[in-house]
Amino acid sequence: MRHNKFSQQGGFTLIELLVAIAILAIIAVMGWSGLDSIIRARQTLNRELEQSRGTQISFVQLENDCAHLVSEAALPKRENLRAIDTQLILIRTVYEDNRAPQLQVVAYKMQNGVFTRRESVATRDLKILDSFWQSAINGSDNMPIVKLQTDVSTFQMRTWNSDENSWRVAGTDISTVTPSVGVSTPGKGVPRKTGLEVTMQLVGQQNPMLKIFLLGAA
Repeated sequence: MRHNKFSQQGGFTLIELLVAIAILAIIAVMGWSGLDSIIRARQTLNRELEQSRGTQISFVQLENDCAHLVSEAALPKRENLRAIDTQLILIRTVYEDNRAPQLQVVAYKMQNGVFTRRESVATRDLKILDSFWQSAINGSDNMPIVKLQTDVSTFQMRTWNSDENSWRVAGTDISTVTPSVGVSTPGKGVPRKTGLEVTMQLVGQQNPMLKIFLLGAA
């Protein structure tokens, strides 16, 4: 009798097992919820870091291209920069070891939330340069495309005009293009551009990023 009584007291009742299982289930749910929050936070952080990285690369590349913008004196009767809507096209000077400076057409564009950069081969032939310029404007070039930034919701530009000592919205300072391919002459009252302001708004970011570049500062 004593042995049977001891056995009955040493076991677990069904209710105790159910309570224990319920407690373990609650702990498991709480643990999974915490882990899920950590994973989501990590994904958000990685996305923001990737966006920041893309923006830094975009602005560094823009700064370098703007700094090496060819002077207007070196390209008589030709545009050296055109900024309109979400497209920026410029001509930069390329320096290579043991070679005379060459010229290169560079085109930036924001389309479908993606900010890209294209560049032509460097040349000293102005006729070839004119062809590259016109193809870039028409969007018919075959220059390789490099994606710099994704998830772009808004892209805006303004140019600083020394003659007016003020900003102009990109597109209101374009020179008048002549029928000759790529060749242009300044339109009446068109000011000289010495600065470029770029505003980029990314998806999920509260505030836009703004950067000002000097043109031909190198």
